[in-house]
Amino acid sequence: MTDMHVSGAVRYIGVDDTTIDLFESQYPVPNGVSYNSYIILDEKVAVMDTVDRRGAAAWLENLERELAGRRPDYLVIQHLEPDHAGSIGLLAEKFPEMTLVGNAKTFQMLPRFFPGDWSSRSLTVKEGDTLSLGSHILTFVMAPMVHWPEVMVSYESSERILFSADGFGTFGALSSGQSWDKEAARYYFNIVGKYGAQVQALLKKAAGLDIQTICPLHGPVLREDLGRYIGKYDQWSNYEPEEPEAVLVAYASIHGNTAHAAGKMREILERKGCAKVVLFDLSREDQAVAVEAAFLCGKAVFMSPTYDGGLFPPMDHFMAHLRDKTWRKRRAAVIENGSWAPAAAKVMRGYLEAMKDIALCSTVHTIQGAVKDSDITAMERIADELLG
Repeated sequence: MTDMHVSGAVRYIGVDDTTIDLFESQYPVPNGVSYNSYIILDEKVAVMDTVDRRGAAAWLENLERELAGRRPDYLVIQHLEPDHAGSIGLLAEKFPEMTLVGNAKTFQMLPRFFPGDWSSRSLTVKEGDTLSLGSHILTFVMAPMVHWPEVMVSYESSERILFSADGFGTFGALSSGQSWDKEAARYYFNIVGKYGAQVQALLKKAAGLDIQTICPLHGPVLREDLGRYIGKYDQWSNYEPEEPEAVLVAYASIHGNTAHAAGKMREILERKGCAKVVLFDLSREDQAVAVEAAFLCGKAVFMSPTYDGGLFPPMDHFMAHLRDKTWRKRRAAVIENGSWAPAAAKVMRGYLEAMKDIALCSTVHTIQGAVKDSDITAMERIADELLG
């Protein structure tokens, strides 16, 4: 087990999953993922969330070791997504006297995952309610749609710990030793990013708390420089780019001509003084990384061929993902490729025009097959408009 004890009374009992290849069956996790769970040992014992069933056996061993013969009085359920709630049934069966703590939405949804009548074992809490374990007191803060409707977080006042559910989480097993910064942005924009307004509401509530430690449900416990982490969440959830002048050139190419054009576009942007250009092949690279880059950069160029009278699927998938994650407050340009009946630009512009606060460059250019001198001239104009 990774040694991540928070304090003498608050212990880490989570597990690493280094065998998983895709988180949520869509996001590559080459360094795995951690399922974090904690236990508070006081006059009463509270378990803070469970883990995915993939890690249930190791998690139960960790729990038994920290209990040292005691039995848990409470299981606090902050989030019912199966990667955190998958072992509720096992724990409830093992400790039938244990009370489950959640909000009204938690217990409305719980039978959908664990059929049965839980009413006799449930303690329903609402905004601002407290639970005393002895010297440790938990205050419950509702965080609906960060990123499920039943989500809440818990603040322990004696040690000033925020148990933040999926907030401030990252991909990556703890045993990989990676820093929070390596995967926090990709995790945020792809998992939580759609719900910026809800994250902002939670941050406003958290601003009234004296937080010294953040215990998320994925990734490392955060103890130092908390203002930096909170500041990033504030920026990200306001949809403000970290690098306003950076440009993402996202392209999809069938036979290589659009890829060649994208490389030329990067050269043009750099020659015109753009300090950072991120070139991304949507057909071959992890699109979750491209989504992260789109949110971190202030500007983007989308380049795609026409396919079956519409948009080439890798680009279509990417732009749908940006739409669904509420990409906004950016400057964008589109370039299409079409040997006959080009239609990609119309579809790409349709996506962008439906998004909020997108400054769309007026110049739209169609490449017909291979890149020609006239295409370079048109891309120069687009670069000027994008950077201007």
